[in-house]
Amino acid sequence: MERIVTKSRKTKETDISLTLNLDGSGRGEIDTGVGFFDHMLNGFSRHGLFDLSLSCKGDLEVDDHHTIEDCGIVLGEAIQEAIGDKAGISRFGHFILPMDDALVLCAIDLSGRPYLSYDLSFHTERCGQMGTDMAREFFYAISYSAAMNLHLKQLSGHNDHHIMEAAFKAFAKALDMAVSPDPRVKGVLSTKGVL
Repeated sequence: MERIVTKSRKTKETDISLTLNLDGSGRGEIDTGVGFFDHMLNGFSRHGLFDLSLSCKGDLEVDDHHTIEDCGIVLGEAIQEAIGDKAGISRFGHFILPMDDALVLCAIDLSGRPYLSYDLSFHTERCGQMGTDMAREFFYAISYSAAMNLHLKQLSGHNDHHIMEAAFKAFAKALDMAVSPDPRVKGVLSTKGVL
C-alpha cells in the first residue's frame, strides 16, 4: 500500500501545499522562502529517504514564525495520515547523529500521544534567515499534529548550523526507523491493541 499523502492549508498568514511519500528515495522539492529552513527540510527528506514536496507562501514581511510553525503543522498531519492505523510498523525510532562538533539524539514513539522534550541550545539568534528559536516551534508543531512522542537532546556542539542540522537529520533517521514496516509485527505494536 502506498504511503503518500497530499495536504494543503491556507490561512491569512500562510498558504501551504505539501506531498509526502514515506517510502521515497530522498527527493526534496522545498520552497518556503526561508533559505536555511529549506536547507533543513531538504536534509530531512534526503536522510530519511522521504520524498517531500513543500511550497509555502508566508507572511515573511512579519517574520519567519508563521511559515515555520505552519509547515510543521502540515508535515505532522501528513505523517499521521500516511502511517494510518500504524499496523505493521516499528512504532519506535531513535538515532544519535554526529555533525562535526554537534551530537544530537532523537527518539520517537508514534504512540498517538503528543509530547515534546526539547533540549537544544543555540548561541545566536539566527541561522541565515531562520530564527534559532523556531526549531522548537517546528518540532512542537510536528509532535502535536502527528500525535507523536518526540525527544531531542543535544549531547554536544557549539556551532549553531551544525546543531540545527544534526537535529533535523537525527529526526529524519529516527522517523524512518519508526515508520518502517516490521514483518514480525501483527496489527499494531501495543498491548492495548490500538495506537
